[in-house]
Amino acid sequence: MKTLLLFLIAAFTVRAENALELLKESDRARGAVGDGLSWGLTIDTEEDGEASSREFDVKVKDANAHIEATAPARNKGEVYIFNDRNMWFYKPTLKKPVAISARQKLTGQAANGDIASTNYSRDYEPTIEKTEEINKEKFFVLMLKAKTNTLTYDKIRYWISANTKLAMKAEFLNLQGQPFKIGELTYKNSVKDGGKTIPFVSELKITDAKFSKNVSIIKYKNPKAEKVSNSIFNVNNLSR
Repeated sequence: MKTLLLFLIAAFTVRAENALELLKESDRARGAVGDGLSWGLTIDTEEDGEASSREFDVKVKDANAHIEATAPARNKGEVYIFNDRNMWFYKPTLKKPVAISARQKLTGQAANGDIASTNYSRDYEPTIEKTEEINKEKFFVLMLKAKTNTLTYDKIRYWISANTKLAMKAEFLNLQGQPFKIGELTYKNSVKDGGKTIPFVSELKITDAKFSKNVSIIKYKNPKAEKVSNSIFNVNNLSR
């Protein structure tokens, strides 16, 4: 009995470590690389028959992100800062930045936390639920559980290709484990990381799990590696 228990513990440890390595690898294609990255972001939304669009400039480094709204005109100059796991919002009419939640709706199906880089390997505890074959391609299906209640989602079921190590699908789950949003990812961009060219996300389509006509499509444009100053993530600099 003791030998069997030790074997099961060892097997679970290996499985957890493999899940974490898979997650780290997939994170690279969504912004977790180098000394910094920048890209343009467009969110096109269809919500209850109404269409809208928003645009942002994004700069990220490690667990930090600086996102500035560039369109439409009424939102131009608004700034979102992700500082570690905290999030702040500022616009010119405010005297100082205000703390906001990553879970709060930004537009359509996109939450505030969806517009920053993804560092799931830092923020979630992953385990491998199963493997699955889709169109003759093998996928690892991971269950991600949030390490804190300040993250965008409590739980995520995450499909990572065994071949490319890219995440291709996500189910964003409620506390009862039911999907309330579905994410589908496409990788037509590329960036330099450590002297190598790697795939980078070009689109994240987020669909309401109950009302499939309610969709937000996040498009990533012109990603490039660049050294990003830590000062832009300092919320005290926003109101100066």
